[in-house]
Amino acid sequence: MDLEANSLSLELSSVKIEQLNKQPIIETQMEVSESGKWVMHRTTITDIKPISYYEKVLGSIKREE
Repeated sequence: MDLEANSLSLELSSVKIEQLNKQPIIETQMEVSESGKWVMHRTTITDIKPISYYEKVLGSIKREE
């Protein structure tokens, strides 16, 4: 199938872009060990939230005594 002939123009709304910007950033890396016996697969999830979010979450936790 010829992709250029059937290409679609996709446009995202500003609301969708805002939703995507709020999602965590997921990065993955794969390496082979020096000995060649192991594959190391590392996944990093970066989630950015304002301090006020954590203050509210932690402030709502009731301590059990």
